[in-house]
Amino acid sequence: MEIQLAFDRDQPFTFQLGAGQVIKGWDQGLTDMCVGEKRKLTIPPELGYGDRGAGNVIPGGATLVFDVELINIGDSPPTTNVFKEIDENKDMQLSREEVSEYLKKQMVAADGGQESEDIKNMIAEHDKLVEEIFQHEDKDKNGYISHDEFSGPKHDEL
Repeated sequence: MEIQLAFDRDQPFTFQLGAGQVIKGWDQGLTDMCVGEKRKLTIPPELGYGDRGAGNVIPGGATLVFDVELINIGDSPPTTNVFKEIDENKDMQLSREEVSEYLKKQMVAADGGQESEDIKNMIAEHDKLVEEIFQHEDKDKNGYISHDEFSGPKHDEL
């Protein structure tokens, strides 16, 4: 089920409910909402970003509060197994290089397959993004993101 949600953004946020695309507090807090309904979600750290937080944006142990409105519920194609796409050597763990290459491919694909100046600038600064991903996802700090640690979509079927 695809959910389209409005909150503190200019654009609605669309994701697949229950697919691990958002924090657990959202998956749990939105399950019984109706289109047009507005709700305040208060998400404790254990259903948000935990003791680690999220980069420099959300401190560890933060309780998150969101005012949301459900705009649309629709059918969507099955979620892509993103872990499988990133894990090029199929060793069931993601290296910084694999994550970096995946992000570069996604940036170029989003730009119509050509490297524009904007994309070149984003790629040049994406090392910071890779480090933030590892700070959040590499729970045991061994330099790799395991299948269990990965919070994104990682199942072929739902």
